[in-house]
Amino acid sequence: MPDVRAAGIGVKLGSEGVIPVPDPPHASAGVDTAVDEIRLAELIVEAQTALPVELPGLANRCAAALGLETALIYLVDLQQWLLIPLDEAMEPLPVEGSQAGWAYRTVCPQVAEADDGSTVWVPLIDGAERLGVLAVRTGSLDEVRMRRGRMLADLFAMLITSKRAYSDWLAARTRTDVMGLPAEMLRAFLPPHTVGSRRCVSTAVLEPAYDIAGDAFDHSVVKNVLHTMILDSMGHDLAAGLTTSVAMAAARNARRSGGSLADVVGAVDQALAQWLPDHFCTGVLCRLDAESGVLRWVNCGHPPPLLIRAERVIEGALDSPPQPPIGLAVHLTPGARQVHETTLEPGDCVLLYTDGVVEARDADGAEFGLDRFTDFIIRSNAAGQRPAEVLRLLIHAILDYQRNQLRDDVTILLFEWRPQH
Repeated sequence: MPDVRAAGIGVKLGSEGVIPVPDPPHASAGVDTAVDEIRLAELIVEAQTALPVELPGLANRCAAALGLETALIYLVDLQQWLLIPLDEAMEPLPVEGSQAGWAYRTVCPQVAEADDGSTVWVPLIDGAERLGVLAVRTGSLDEVRMRRGRMLADLFAMLITSKRAYSDWLAARTRTDVMGLPAEMLRAFLPPHTVGSRRCVSTAVLEPAYDIAGDAFDHSVVKNVLHTMILDSMGHDLAAGLTTSVAMAAARNARRSGGSLADVVGAVDQALAQWLPDHFCTGVLCRLDAESGVLRWVNCGHPPPLLIRAERVIEGALDSPPQPPIGLAVHLTPGARQVHETTLEPGDCVLLYTDGVVEARDADGAEFGLDRFTDFIIRSNAAGQRPAEVLRLLIHAILDYQRNQLRDDVTILLFEWRPQH
């Protein structure tokens, strides 16, 4: 087998004992790397109507048409602890401490060499969202086969994203526990964990994954504007989940109708007052102009957003005068909500969170606390972790701190303005 390092694919072993792989240069296909174009075209047509349960077999057939040996699909579970194979005969792999997990965490292909060939772990990415990894087996590895492995991963990331919208099998495959009814209802409303563009990225996590009641997040990119929202309904029952669901639906309806930020909050106020007059929620809604860096936000009885700049929290930067929780303003302050505005600097991060984050307690009753919370994010960012990986590590640290027994829902949303990208 040729030395992949000599071919310029890898230069040194990474911290997990595998070879990190940069984008390979363009190379011409040789005789032994010929593509069966007719067969590949047939498989792409077949993919349009393939059932999700048929994707493992389809991946292998596509790999063969590309001159590779096999391709195995692994999707990350709901809590991002495991990479679960779509082939039900195979065992999951841990995100921590495995070659596949290192590729998922770093969003960078990794090569594991063996006497009989190589396995390339290629991240499955939909836009900015990490879905899992694709394990591509090949007898010999060069720039051409590496590029084809990436192409195959891109194809199946799109297929998985399109098919999981209507497939209970894919949803069930990535669960490791039975989900409660309030959580099932809210999960149906949640967007992908991570969205973004060249200028901004937003990522969020929510725990407990299977028993959430009133917490939720939302984010969406419309042209050059990033919309973000975090909600915390009072209570821990189905009514709390229903309150949050109505609030999210009302916010999206107003946003998609072209309403301003004040219009969106007003629409949620009216919806809760009309349909659930005895219920309310706190929340923060933001709009970031990804071209100018202008940030507008409305805080409705929620912990204030935090601004992280140059590896420190800018104290009070996003504080604002108190306003009533959503659903109560119609009765308490019938006028329009107050919208606040500031301009971010390139590289700034804004952090939205629910109070369950800082109020998590250890065995001695000590709170996780705001300082520990922000310090974790700052140190992880400084270490070069991607935003989605920062929050994955953080939510696991909070769970460990409270011995996996959260007293309240924990939701965190982090967005970053990075126009230099």
